[in-house]
Amino acid sequence: MEEKKRYEELIRIIDYHMDRYYNQDEPEITDYEYDRLMLELKKLEKEHPEWVTPDSPTQKIGGTTKREAGVEVTHNVPMLSIQDVFTKEEVTAWVEDVQKMHPDARFSVEEKIDGLSMTLRYQDGELVLAETRGNGLVGEDVTQNALVIPDIRRKIDLPGYVELRGEVYMSHEDFEKFNAQQEEAGKKTAANPRNLAAGTLRQLDSRVVKKRGLKMLVFNVQDARENGADLMESHTGGLEILQKNGVACVPHTLCETPEQVLAAIDAIGEGRGNLAYDLDGAVVKIDQVAYRADFPAGSKYSAGHIAYKYPPEEKEVVIDKIEVNVGRTGKMTFRAIFREPVRLCGTNVQKATLHNADFIRNMGISEGCTAICRKQGEIIPAIIRVVRRTDQEYQVPERCPVCGASLVRDEDTSDIYCDNPSCPAQLKRTLAYFVGKDAMDIKSFGTKYINALVEQDYIRNIPDIYRLHQYRDELIEKGILGKEKNTDKILAAIEGSKQNTPDKLLTGFAIRNVGRISAREIMKHYASLWDLADAGVEELVQLPDVGEITARSIYSFYQDEKNRQMLKELADMGVNMESSDGGNTSQSLAGLTIVATGTLEHFGRKEIAEYIEKNGGKCTGSVSKKTSYLVAGENAGSKLEKARSLGIPVISEQELIEMAEQ
Repeated sequence: MEEKKRYEELIRIIDYHMDRYYNQDEPEITDYEYDRLMLELKKLEKEHPEWVTPDSPTQKIGGTTKREAGVEVTHNVPMLSIQDVFTKEEVTAWVEDVQKMHPDARFSVEEKIDGLSMTLRYQDGELVLAETRGNGLVGEDVTQNALVIPDIRRKIDLPGYVELRGEVYMSHEDFEKFNAQQEEAGKKTAANPRNLAAGTLRQLDSRVVKKRGLKMLVFNVQDARENGADLMESHTGGLEILQKNGVACVPHTLCETPEQVLAAIDAIGEGRGNLAYDLDGAVVKIDQVAYRADFPAGSKYSAGHIAYKYPPEEKEVVIDKIEVNVGRTGKMTFRAIFREPVRLCGTNVQKATLHNADFIRNMGISEGCTAICRKQGEIIPAIIRVVRRTDQEYQVPERCPVCGASLVRDEDTSDIYCDNPSCPAQLKRTLAYFVGKDAMDIKSFGTKYINALVEQDYIRNIPDIYRLHQYRDELIEKGILGKEKNTDKILAAIEGSKQNTPDKLLTGFAIRNVGRISAREIMKHYASLWDLADAGVEELVQLPDVGEITARSIYSFYQDEKNRQMLKELADMGVNMESSDGGNTSQSLAGLTIVATGTLEHFGRKEIAEYIEKNGGKCTGSVSKKTSYLVAGENAGSKLEKARSLGIPVISEQELIEMAEQ
């Protein structure tokens, strides 16, 4: 049955994205796209209730505990989600249902801050524990990190046991400051404030947490055994008591009618662009805490709450100019520059990505047209449609805007490239990528230094990086890399990078379609980069995950005499070209997708992944029907339960080693 197939497919898709969001802090789709998937799943479950199991995404909470950030803590009060609604009609219907049972019911309407939840436990006024949400039932002890967040009070003037729940978040200002520092250092930037806040709270060093400037707003009293009458009779009354004790609480509006509730939701929506933090909607709560138990929403959701999700914010813009730039691989990138900036999701926006020339043509975009701009995933500005076209069609440039070389179009793609490998725009980006974490990982050698060295003519190509030691005294005198200590530190890191494995060097060459993962896979099959340089297209396409376009890119790179000369220069300077295993990597686990969970005796998380990949297998982070085996150690948890429910074979660490050594 097609419906059942779609239902099972939705479960797999949503489980995957739950793991990316809650556990890895690296979502791949927007909240809006995720919500659409959940709505489709709920519709099918409503039509076929017999399909619903306790493992359905609608019945469970998304996160799992991350052990590396602290010890596990069982929650006194489960940290549940809030039922989402997407229309004003649903809000009105819910409010009216509550007031049918309790005519005197009031409601608190609050900002739903886009961060991560944390519970604070106080005993006799002293903060004794801070815990993350985890899987809703078990979280992590992050008390030491909580103590350096300025909004969190170490002491409150309330006797007995008090348990508070709030949202930890990062302001736009602190987020932009962090990314600016990362860019300056040539390091990876964060995708959005929510992900950065989550990663920061799980840091093992509280000094890092303090430096990054996390904040917190309390939005609920979870428990108050000696103060229940005061703190837990009225929700808004409890928040006001907390505020008098210096606790930072979420802004809230007390409402008595559906009309007042909708007006408060609209007010939050209209003002969200001026807030210092991101919002994920508006929360409506029954103010009389005792009434909430009469309105349960299932095992996954808090009783007596709903969350209204705003549609994506959109603004009309006039595209004044289409800006063309050159990426590190020579690919042309296109950006729309607006005539006037607009305010979207809390920031001023005057530019939007235009993807490629085909996108511009198909959308009917041209200079002077009027279009609608939306922040995809509340982060990246994008043009979603044109509302008023011009008489002019945008003409794609025929020559590179930086070096003037001819532009070429990749066959079967929409991408246009500068054909000049010496293009100055490419050089800085290529060098920055070469020294970056995904490639040669030369510590402290960031974009700032690369730009200065290129501009002062110390570096004209990749081999020049390994000649910098010849200019040590001159570099110190000019202060290009800082003072003597920092200069020597960077030069030592450059020297040390010569011993890297050849897949890192291959990654650093920035060959089109050859990234870190594909480079590692390719070098499993070659004893050295010299062997790879002699491979033909027909040979290369036989490798796993190497298609014809990638094979031709590798072949073309090595057919260029300048690139072969570069390889020779690097080898002459002592840069490693040889694979330690001589290209004879074991394929005993080839074709197998393996997940490891729990505490293992011989391997850490990174080491087990490398071991599986070295022996030809694929290591993933989540269990699905495509998983071949689950390697289970101590405290295996939910992944073990899911593997058993799907009938996936569960093996021990020793059994994996025996399989690999066959």
